[in-house]
Amino acid sequence: MLQSLSPLVRRVPVWTVYVLGLAPGVWVWYAAFNNKLGADPLAALEHETGIWALRFLIAALAVTPLLRLLKLNLIKFRRAFGLLGFYYALMHLVAWVWLDRGLLWSAIWAEIIKRPYITIGMAAFAVLVPLAVTSNNLAVRRIQAATWKRIHWWAYPATLLGAVHFILVVKRWPPEPMIYLGIVVALLAWRAWKPVKMRLAKPA
Repeated sequence: MLQSLSPLVRRVPVWTVYVLGLAPGVWVWYAAFNNKLGADPLAALEHETGIWALRFLIAALAVTPLLRLLKLNLIKFRRAFGLLGFYYALMHLVAWVWLDRGLLWSAIWAEIIKRPYITIGMAAFAVLVPLAVTSNNLAVRRIQAATWKRIHWWAYPATLLGAVHFILVVKRWPPEPMIYLGIVVALLAWRAWKPVKMRLAKPA
């Protein structure tokens, strides 16, 4: 069923993924500045940008398993998913640094050190920066393939850190963050099992 969708998916231009992917971000920023996000628009803005970052990062990691397990080919959109995840993470950071903390850098640094969920969130963003910088054709041409793969392997721990950050932010155990963490752990487990399976399949 999903395999039959691949020819249709290949006809979809990549730019439409960027347009559709950024639409929720445009809306949430508009809504935040026009008092359409409830009693605490800043908290809603931070939550929405953060959750969309995690969704797109998970989508990027899920591309290969979907191809291998379900024959659904979304390879052409993987870079877009990853970059959209970075863009939303950047929005999330800007909302916190600018609107929430008013660019008070000494206080921001103190909170990064003091609060584990902020420390983990900043670590996740720091890992995403080199991934975003090298997600272009020029970087792919200039960096050796093995080096490029090693850099982009860090998408897995970055996404895991993002999921842990989400759980620590809510400070309780509701289903939503646990579901996201479970998906990330499953993707990590699949990646870890794949090379093991290949080694086991080799003849002695």
